[in-house]
Amino acid sequence: MLYQTYQTQSDFFDPLRKFAAMAADTVGTQLNGAPRPSFWGNLGAGYELIARATLTHSRPSYGIDSVTVGNQEVAITEEAADVTPFGTLLHFKKNIDQAQPRVLIIAPLSGHFATLLRATVRTMLSEHDVYITDWHNARDVPLSAGRFGFEDYTTHLIRFLEKIGPGAHMVAVCQPCVSALVAASVMAQGNHPAQPRSMTLMAGPIDTRVQPTKVNELAKGKPIDWFEKNMIATVPSRYAGAGRRVYPGFVQLMAFMSMNMDRHVKAHRELYENIAKGNIEKAEQTKAFYDEYFAVLDLAAEFYLETVQLVFQEHTLPLGQLTYQGQKVEPAAIKRTTLFTVEGERDDICAVGQTLAAHDLCTSLRPYRKRHHMQAGVGHYGVFSGKSWQNQIYPQVKNVILQSD
Repeated sequence: MLYQTYQTQSDFFDPLRKFAAMAADTVGTQLNGAPRPSFWGNLGAGYELIARATLTHSRPSYGIDSVTVGNQEVAITEEAADVTPFGTLLHFKKNIDQAQPRVLIIAPLSGHFATLLRATVRTMLSEHDVYITDWHNARDVPLSAGRFGFEDYTTHLIRFLEKIGPGAHMVAVCQPCVSALVAASVMAQGNHPAQPRSMTLMAGPIDTRVQPTKVNELAKGKPIDWFEKNMIATVPSRYAGAGRRVYPGFVQLMAFMSMNMDRHVKAHRELYENIAKGNIEKAEQTKAFYDEYFAVLDLAAEFYLETVQLVFQEHTLPLGQLTYQGQKVEPAAIKRTTLFTVEGERDDICAVGQTLAAHDLCTSLRPYRKRHHMQAGVGHYGVFSGKSWQNQIYPQVKNVILQSD
């Protein structure tokens, strides 16, 4: 009943949100750039916040139409290089003469769309030929498409690397760092021609036994049966994935927000004040963040449950117990893929040391093929977006790719 309850509540308040949106437009039209009397400004701000009090379930646009390559502005075309029911290998294609290192950015499948990595993509596009794992919303995937579990995620990464071709690089952000390491290990064990030349793992839970965070403790605090009973819902009949069991994106969002509720309340209080006072630029920045943050996607139940169990509860990869298609996963088989790990000093989702643990598993890599960077003063999102990412982390990622290409 979880999903149906959420949907009923959303439908109930939808007329109110639509009315508030029209009222906010009306107030804005009356002001029309004129100085804002406090009453009208406050009224318009209140209406707008009511209108925005909802979630969306469709992927936002990446909004990257062009990029500067050298001293030339080059158009970007989004092209599906490969498509499965559960994900698209999206290519940000540029019409340029020079070859650039091909990079697969591996996006998390944790309740948000891959557009959460928009800033990561935009930064890398000038100097790299960029692809991304553009995961689909599980509630839109028909039951006839079958299951999508932890192994299927890894299989997708291998398939996408095959599609890109030998010589590509991987950049994994957050949760998929584990699957990226598994894919690289499996490909190395099979001497696969498309195994990546470099693998950058950013703020990922390779070994959550290291300095467990609140997120890690929550994952270990209940047996897996509890998660299945309380966190999994059935997609309602109105959607293409009707009947599919999912971990709803709105549940994940509420969990994330509850960790920093004071911060979100403060942000919306400031948004209200900026709208009321006509501080358009500051208001638009906040709205852009929450437009992305409130766009959620559902995860296939089997992927969510297997990830919780294998990664956060049983620690199967660092303990040497993880298997892929019946074969033991051996990170020690990786010999030709350069490993670069990145962590944020203030990361309260993936603590310092959890990603670094990958170095202990890749025992066959020569020292010159291993690098680590801990970015001072940043939290989880600062590792892959913002000024620290652009000015300090990205240059090191670029160097690792260039040295390995």
